[in-house]
Amino acid sequence: MNLEKIKNPEFIKQLNIEELEDLASDIRQFIIKSVSQTGGHFSSNLGIVELTIALHYIFDSPQDKMIYDVGHQSYVHKILTGRAKDFTTLRQFEGLSGFQKRKESVHDVWEAGHSSTAISGGIGMAVARDLNHEDGDVLCIVGDAAIMSGESFEALNHLGSIDSKVIIILNDNDMSISKNVGGFSNFLSEVRISTQYKNAKYNYVSFLEKSKLGKKVYKFTKRIKDHIKENVLEDNIFGEFGLDYIGPVDGHDFRELFNALSLAKEMSHSVVVHVHTIKGKGYVLAENDRQGVYHGVAPFDYKEGIYKKESQLMSWSAVVSSQIEKLMKEDEDIVVITPAMISGSCLGEIFRKYPNRSFDVGIAEEHAMTFAAGLSVAHKKPYITIYSSFLQRCYDQINHDIARMNLPCLIGVDRCGLVGADGETHHGVFDISFLSAIPHIVYMTPKNTQEARRMVNTAMKNFDMPYIMRFPRGNVFDCDVATDEFIEIGTWEKIIDDQTHHLTVITYDAKVDTVKELIEKNHLPINLVNARFIKPMDEKMLNEFYDNHQDLIIYETDLMIGSLGSMIAKYYSQNHMNISIDYLGIDDRYTPQGDVETLLKYENMSLDDLFNVIKEKCHEEGKS
Repeated sequence: MNLEKIKNPEFIKQLNIEELEDLASDIRQFIIKSVSQTGGHFSSNLGIVELTIALHYIFDSPQDKMIYDVGHQSYVHKILTGRAKDFTTLRQFEGLSGFQKRKESVHDVWEAGHSSTAISGGIGMAVARDLNHEDGDVLCIVGDAAIMSGESFEALNHLGSIDSKVIIILNDNDMSISKNVGGFSNFLSEVRISTQYKNAKYNYVSFLEKSKLGKKVYKFTKRIKDHIKENVLEDNIFGEFGLDYIGPVDGHDFRELFNALSLAKEMSHSVVVHVHTIKGKGYVLAENDRQGVYHGVAPFDYKEGIYKKESQLMSWSAVVSSQIEKLMKEDEDIVVITPAMISGSCLGEIFRKYPNRSFDVGIAEEHAMTFAAGLSVAHKKPYITIYSSFLQRCYDQINHDIARMNLPCLIGVDRCGLVGADGETHHGVFDISFLSAIPHIVYMTPKNTQEARRMVNTAMKNFDMPYIMRFPRGNVFDCDVATDEFIEIGTWEKIIDDQTHHLTVITYDAKVDTVKELIEKNHLPINLVNARFIKPMDEKMLNEFYDNHQDLIIYETDLMIGSLGSMIAKYYSQNHMNISIDYLGIDDRYTPQGDVETLLKYENMSLDDLFNVIKEKCHEEGKS
């Protein structure tokens, strides 16, 4: 089938099982070839092919609302709703989003790049439907361990207490990015291998298909279902929430899927359909991947597969983790925590060497942060690392449970700044704005790997307050020189310092070296400062700028509201110091998807934009 000619999913209902299996094969090959060229979320979408086809076969989108949690498993849904022709632009600037996107299609009713929002959003839609006396089902397709997050459990608890019907499709592939952890994951594993469950399910389905007793079937069916619930599902956690349960169902068998989904559709109340799928199905390397290599991919040769290339570059995550690992050898009180990001945060070696001091708590940022607070109260030294875009989910815990009690810890804020193709939901540009207002914290960001290692030392050796260190996505050269050096808290670094220059650029992180190169390459009469501490600021240096009549350019690639620049302006205003300040940063809006260079130009904060501001300021100075 030419998938690019698909306009809507109605055609599916005319296909037989064999034709649907051919369609699934075509879609799988399309995803393998297309995503290997553009990059994107790979394994999740290979695993959900038959399930998505079955959903569109039994239900009628957009009247029936399909919410994918998380949104990165919606590629098959996009193909079936007429967007295959746009996959060459996937995750590119002004192209097809890698998540559900309401402006793309009437079939996309929800947007989420973070996990565990679907059931809450779905309940809202279902309640509104009932208040409006409308028809249609609400389906929450919950995958990649999103069911194990706190918000999902809060929503399940609410759903069990109301009459509005929501169908939850639990896409259970035993994986989030890497292998799932925790008690609920163990429960699902036990369900999948339970002979008792399987026998009950197959006997039930067999009875429904073969019986010719007419109306008596309904009575017998109800009796059988009640018997199953009483004798087989008595320990089912969904039953404790007051929800019915169907499953486990083979997520790659259309007949099983049709039976289960049809039954769920006919029910008058909320139900969980437990579907077991294989993440990465159809691509052997992805099927066997337990490290998350094929979860989200850059472009690669699908015929050869992804192989790690030897490189002198390391990711920022790996650099920070290696320094933590070094200190863990010396200090048995250091412990490491991650919310389901062992591979993403490069913690694999630490978990292997120190399994008793390494904790993956699953997709539960709130719990992870308060867990760290508890460890700190008990005189352990927690290092917890969370992506910037996910850190927002535990703001209250940082504020209330850690900073308010002034509990020592080190919080690594990974993937800061613009991250590119994942777009609005993943850009790490808000953390300075929402963390800088919190008392007691030390907030730092390194310009290179050596400074990163020194900051880790500073936090773990002082260990006297909450330390937060932000670092960007990407790879960097690491000299891997062991260091025991510290950095004095709140001190900035003068990179270029010439008293004859009257213009100073203040910036931070890896931008320091790129701006230095710009200045030196163009022989600009500019001073440069590495503002390595966002909080506390180097007030001594700020006073020097004023005394030396410096004009300032604050160069940030994060949100300007609540930024370092805004804190510098506040300092001068409070102290009645009149000083010229220009800003580069993101205005009051969400930055779209696209490669980072394109986005920097889009937000008028590329190096060329900085260069133009510098030239304009130098021209003004020449006039004066």
